[in-house]
Amino acid sequence: MAREMIRVILNMGASSLLPLTVILLSICLGIKVGKAVYSGLMIGAGFAGIGLIVDMMNRDLGTAAQAMSERFGLTLNIVDVGWQGAAPMAWASGIAAAAIPTAVIVNVFMLWCGLTKTVNIDIWNIWHMAFTGALSIAATGRLWAGFLGVAVHAAVVFKMGDLWAPWIGGYFELTGLTVPHGTSAYMAPVACLVDLILEKIPGINRINFSIDTLQERAGILAEPAVVGGIMGGGVGLLAGYGPDRAFPLGVQMAAVMVLMPRIVKCIMEGLMPLSESMKKILSKRFGDGRFYIAVDPAVLLGDSQVVTAGLIFIPLTLLIAMLQPGNHVLPFGDLATISFFIAIAVAIHEGNLFRILISGSVIMYMTLWISNQTYLWVTELGKNSGTITGGFPVAAMDQGGSPISYLYIQIFERKNMAGFLVVGGFYLACVIASVYASRNQQA
Repeated sequence: MAREMIRVILNMGASSLLPLTVILLSICLGIKVGKAVYSGLMIGAGFAGIGLIVDMMNRDLGTAAQAMSERFGLTLNIVDVGWQGAAPMAWASGIAAAAIPTAVIVNVFMLWCGLTKTVNIDIWNIWHMAFTGALSIAATGRLWAGFLGVAVHAAVVFKMGDLWAPWIGGYFELTGLTVPHGTSAYMAPVACLVDLILEKIPGINRINFSIDTLQERAGILAEPAVVGGIMGGGVGLLAGYGPDRAFPLGVQMAAVMVLMPRIVKCIMEGLMPLSESMKKILSKRFGDGRFYIAVDPAVLLGDSQVVTAGLIFIPLTLLIAMLQPGNHVLPFGDLATISFFIAIAVAIHEGNLFRILISGSVIMYMTLWISNQTYLWVTELGKNSGTITGGFPVAAMDQGGSPISYLYIQIFERKNMAGFLVVGGFYLACVIASVYASRNQQA
């Protein structure tokens, strides 16, 4: 009964679950009921707006991306189901009900011990932690490895919340917030290492090509709406669309560029009362210090350069998939929301598109490589949870391509030790570079 109730609540989705959490938490923290309800509804309105835009991108931009891949003769036979397919796998798994209290306990323990300053109120995105646990069970058959996987993933991302907070509050101007969840957070370390390397190369370290500098030279042509229109229409033309379909796609992407920043403002307005109240309580309980409220990475799509880079990486990711040796995964489900993979990288590179293209390419290459290693486990998880009924294999770039999940499971499986050592060593170097960059950012 309790498990069914939890599942009903989780099925509400982020646009309803997070507002409900905020309302109840706000009231518990002494915020007036009226203000708490208003804050929750403003957050709900913001996430509902983001949901409408993401749905439109999945439907129209995703269809165009699929048509583009077919047009250029891609014969990759393992389809990426995207986060839309991966999240239901996690919530339908046997470990889902235990994942939420496990993540909450880990967060409270880390706050108590001073191991993190990230306060997670984003219950929905615990699905990433649940996915690691469920995938561990599918791969190893060990229940305890699944529970430990949830806890390990939670501990890692809460620390990442501390790392990325300086950029979330600085570049994105989302003061007091952080984004520890999903591809945005666990792929950002790659950008830190790339940035560190590029900064050491004479000549290369001076190249700075961004939307801001483009706008100074191109004027109206570099306005977010125009950029969105050009990129959306370009994807349509590459998909083989005629003007009657390519132009409407351009208009839709222009709408994304214009509306996203306004929608994010609704979320920020709703979160501010709770954020301020929690900071006061935490400072009183744990001493003076800065605490960060963890929110959905969707708020980062309010930055026009994040959306622009995401549009560029739709055809670029398909090209990487075609050229990558041994790749069998066809990027599909996550193509329309590829912005999430490189969102924090945009901030780390301060909007420098030259560096974003380099680090983003490394991110997508790494994601696809890991997805090829995990697709059998993802397929097994989908069958076990009842979300995949066909006999064909599937992959999930979001979370199935996560180095956190892959490296954790490989500790038990040890089926590709060369890959484990290479990815593990590279990712460790990326994390070290991230710690170094975060400290410099805060200085």
